[in-house]
Amino acid sequence: MPRISRRSFLAATAGLLAAPALHGLARAADVDVAIIGAGAAGIAAARRMAEAKRSFRLIEAGHRVGGRCVTETLFGVPFDRGAHWIHGPDGNALAKLSPAGLDVYPAPRGLAARVGPRDARDAELERLLAALVNTRRAFADAARTNANMTALDLLPADLGAWRDTVAFIDGPLATGKDLAALSATELGRMAERNDDAFCRQGYGTLLAKLAAGLPAQLGNPVSRVAYERGLAVETPRGTLIASAAIVTVSMNVLTSGKIGFNPALSKRQLDAAARLSLGSYDHIALDMPGNPLGLLKDDLVFAQAHDQRTAALLANVSGTSLHLVEVAGSFGRELSSQGEPAMIAFAREWLASLFGSAIQDKIKRAYATHWNAEPWTLGAMSAPAPGAAAAREALLEPLGGRVWFAGEALHATKWGTVGGAWESGERAAAAVLRHLTARERAPAKPARRTRHRRSEPTPRRRRRQ
Repeated sequence: MPRISRRSFLAATAGLLAAPALHGLARAADVDVAIIGAGAAGIAAARRMAEAKRSFRLIEAGHRVGGRCVTETLFGVPFDRGAHWIHGPDGNALAKLSPAGLDVYPAPRGLAARVGPRDARDAELERLLAALVNTRRAFADAARTNANMTALDLLPADLGAWRDTVAFIDGPLATGKDLAALSATELGRMAERNDDAFCRQGYGTLLAKLAAGLPAQLGNPVSRVAYERGLAVETPRGTLIASAAIVTVSMNVLTSGKIGFNPALSKRQLDAAARLSLGSYDHIALDMPGNPLGLLKDDLVFAQAHDQRTAALLANVSGTSLHLVEVAGSFGRELSSQGEPAMIAFAREWLASLFGSAIQDKIKRAYATHWNAEPWTLGAMSAPAPGAAAAREALLEPLGGRVWFAGEALHATKWGTVGGAWESGERAAAAVLRHLTARERAPAKPARRTRHRRSEPTPRRRRRQ
């Protein structure tokens, strides 16, 4: 007869005891809600749970809150490594919630342009602005007719010498992707981003202050979310049992397989996330004291481009000596893959082509971001491909009535923005709160009664006559 050792018996027993815990069956829920990701969407959801006095756990893989919105000190001044523009401040919840002591001020509305080593003339600037207006009108028309086309398909043919510049402004600079990879319809429906603001202390500083006091678990990446029977969130620090979960990770992380789901995400859901994938956008930061370019605070400068190898310059950020050369789209992705020295070399050469070779001597220090290589982001911001509206709807459906997705990718008009991520997190939190309340108010199911079969009566004996 086969024998089993004591060690094998104990190991098997332990496995049997642990297995139900992974599926949320062995113990009561630890918290009402598990929130995965402490970026803008996760912070917004956590604040809503705190206001509703619900128990929650905010779980973050990285070692800081903020996600793609984080401020560091660089060259002695605040530096937004990721998001910097506060789009639509009048309707932006974060701008309205800005804590006292932070200076949120309007961004300049105009732009400057260079044609080779000189300023663009007034007539040239007018042609650039007219080209931008005509292009955006074409995208708006596509949104009204639901044309399932790429933005490049609708780029007007009469843009002349500014065609590549317009393609850069409305494609890579605005979304992180080239027009050939973008939905014209989604660009036409995108919320207006001409009215902007900056935070002098940094957008990431603003977001971090809004997260102050929230119980966030940092450096604790989620490896699996099991939701078939109950809900269990597995991390290196143990398994968390919750009644519901809000997953706010980026679309690129979602499709990377870094977080497993049980049951697995369907092909429809993975295809949807791929249509909302992140584009490439990086800052090449330059320290140029003394304003050698002769530009104003927060001046935005473009070049008359002749191909995709172009950039934008944000000069004298918040009145400091910090200058940002912005590279994005397929060219930015290729450049970033070559490493920081190549990125800085490009920025120096590009500036020299616009302001003269002597300007390179004015650059005292330099630094470049690499968002595509950030392990818990894998990109800069979501930008929708054709067919993204249906993709967004697919990811707004909760998994098994227990798991909701949130993030900037899932906002219909503010995709790619911190404000859109915040509103998405609030929306998901409201849906989870309704779900929890409805479940608690539902009448308890009566206990199932076990029916016992009556025993047959013993037949009476006939009396003898």
